[in-house]
Amino acid sequence: MHFSPSRSAIIVTNFMGTSFLLALLGGFLSDAYFTTFHVFLISALIEFMGLLILTIQAHMPSLQPPPCPPTQTTNVRCQEVSGGKAAMLFVGLYLVALGVGGIKGSLPPHGAEQFDENSKEGRKKRSTYFNYYVFCLSCGALIAVTFIVWIEDNIGWEWGLGISTLTILLAIPFFLLGSKFYRIKIPAGSPLTVIFKVLIAAICNKLYSRKPSNAIMNMETSPHVDANTAIQETQTQDYATTTQTTEPKFLNQAITDNPIQQTLDCTRKQVEDVKIVMKTIPIFASTIMLNCCLAQLSTFSVQQAATMNTKLNSLKVPPASLPVFPVIFIMILAPVYNHLILPLARKLTNTEMGITHLQRIGMGLILSIVAMAVAALVEIKRKKVATQHLLLDSTEPLPITFLWIALQYLFLGSADLFSFAGLLDFFFTEAPSSMKSLATSFSWASLAIGYYLSSTLVALVNRVTFISGSTPWLKGINLNHYHLERFYWLMCVLSGLNFLNYLFWARNYKYRSLNEV
Repeated sequence: MHFSPSRSAIIVTNFMGTSFLLALLGGFLSDAYFTTFHVFLISALIEFMGLLILTIQAHMPSLQPPPCPPTQTTNVRCQEVSGGKAAMLFVGLYLVALGVGGIKGSLPPHGAEQFDENSKEGRKKRSTYFNYYVFCLSCGALIAVTFIVWIEDNIGWEWGLGISTLTILLAIPFFLLGSKFYRIKIPAGSPLTVIFKVLIAAICNKLYSRKPSNAIMNMETSPHVDANTAIQETQTQDYATTTQTTEPKFLNQAITDNPIQQTLDCTRKQVEDVKIVMKTIPIFASTIMLNCCLAQLSTFSVQQAATMNTKLNSLKVPPASLPVFPVIFIMILAPVYNHLILPLARKLTNTEMGITHLQRIGMGLILSIVAMAVAALVEIKRKKVATQHLLLDSTEPLPITFLWIALQYLFLGSADLFSFAGLLDFFFTEAPSSMKSLATSFSWASLAIGYYLSSTLVALVNRVTFISGSTPWLKGINLNHYHLERFYWLMCVLSGLNFLNYLFWARNYKYRSLNEV
């Protein structure tokens, strides 16, 4: 559509961020009003409509911007898509984003619900499920960045988008084949209503100096409350493996013998559920920077590779196929982790988890720091080659292989596997039963905010560097004139500071379930 590199990067990250953020909507609807089963079906149909619009636009030249000038140089810009054509593009894109969000918010918890949470074997199988969920995502991505990209580059965009449209349509009857075997969790009402109710009740009771009930006061002073008593009081399975908590103490104000309004009367279980969610928020926030790093895989890393030699012997690799490197690595690492690393860790630690969720996430954060440092060094090397061969102002491929870019892809791919599978399992395990779909969607929301943060950082860096009197780091048509290495070093430093923040919260976190302590 003839957008500039930086503009394209922002559009891509905004689209990806929106699709991931809408997973919260899918998770919310799955918990509150529909089942994960129904949300998936509706979302798949929405994604189908979005892809169909994009396919039609790719097929009809009249719905596309005018062709570029025949003798395009670095000083001549193609006309960007605009008007009704741009509207059609973005309507299609964001219908896809809405459908993708719903699927991401419903499908992972739907699969996890098929395992018995109260048995040791069921919990192990669920952990394996999340590993292989990421593995299957990688299988789909492998086809997308090789076969589909090749078709788009060599046959036409309408064919690549058409295959994607047909694929999501075929996914619906394939999913329905298991209908009679699925375990379906009945929606328990809006989890957001409970969260806001407890927060508002706690604030109001604090302002009006309402005293907590005797039950909560006893809970605060008692070192431990018997789990069987909790089951009798709440009449819920959630407390079968849960200890009562005192943090954050502020929420205990939500329970009082004399509520300001009857609608703000909160039960002990509701307060405990909200406490659990509040405790996971710092962990969630600590993964945003990692996902900001992952956003570079879809933007500047691809554009870097496009300036390099992408030939492997006689085969010319499309730059958009570069994500094949982390995808293949994840496909190799996921089974190795599940069948070799994890059993060995269980034997060494003599625990059910072997490697805890928070340890997995921490490993991902460390790998993201290394990836950004490697990305900065590779960019320095790429620009050095461009300078030596007097190709800074040229659009010709640089005499340096694109395989150098694969290094940052491998590190970020490893970080993605450790952090994302760990996050999915962490949120599903820790969340109360009435909020599991919504909590699992936090993993996708972290990705969304990471992509948005990437867009914000690009704009902020350009603004700050322009105000300081120098050339903006990430602005222009020619990537060789960018100061991308400085941007990567900045990401590396921010990731390091974020890891220190994560260590603080992770070291003080106490798992909800007794079997994970």
